Amino acid sequence: LIDIKGVRNMIDKVYKNKKEQRPIIIFDNTFATPFCQRPLDFGADIVVHSLTKNIGGFGVDMGGAVITSHKYLHTLLQYRKDFGGILSPKNAWPILVYGLPTLMTRVKQQINSALIIAKFLEAHPAIEKVIYPGLPSHHQYELAKKQMIDYEGNFAPGTLLYFKIKKGQEFADKLINYIAKNAYSITLAVSLGQLRTLIESPASMTHAGLPETAKKEGGLEKGGIRLSIGMEDPQDIINDLNKALSKI
Repeated sequence: LIDIKGVRNMIDKVYKNKKEQRPIIIFDNTFATPFCQRPLDFGADIVVHSLTKNIGGFGVDMGGAVITSHKYLHTLLQYRKDFGGILSPKNAWPILVYGLPTLMTRVKQQINSALIIAKFLEAHPAIEKVIYPGLPSHHQYELAKKQMIDYEGNFAPGTLLYFKIKKGQEFADKLINYIAKNAYSITLAVSLGQLRTLIESPASMTHAGLPETAKKEGGLEKGGIRLSIGMEDPQDIINDLNKALSKI
């Protein structure tokens, strides 16, 4: 997690007498979604989202969104004029009509499920560690409780979790391959924020091309697995995970 307010305070302090040189804080809030976290409230200047993920929710349309104050409008429109925008009216329709109106309902259920699943994994003997902001074991748990809040003031630690297999990358690959062939409620895919629960191993899939040193610096450990929680019953997801873990 990024301490947005802390970054804001630091920049304001350093550039107190040099406001014209002050860096702009641009925050990618795709993972958290605007339901769980609103960076503008904590001092960010610009927030960006991938509409393809949670906001769209179905994973079938590509798009992006920029949320900011009016003073950046001219710059954004100039950039769009020069580089173009990929979001056609046809693509915007399902995102705005089906995706955005259901965001709250979807994310609420996904958060509830994520916490249940994270607790199951944390207690499993085959798992070395679980990283999820909703767990007290998370090293930034207190920051998450201050920053990841829904519109009703409830703790909303998001829909993504990461866990590490004790036996390493070979067994992590075996786990996700078993799930790809046999799971009832989990799909092997590199995306996130969809209706379906998606699983992947970043070290051997999305980030496989990175040098080992870069993976290590970025926290991509051998045996690490990312789980994007969907709308399925959490017990179905746990059953699939438990069965796969018993097979490796």
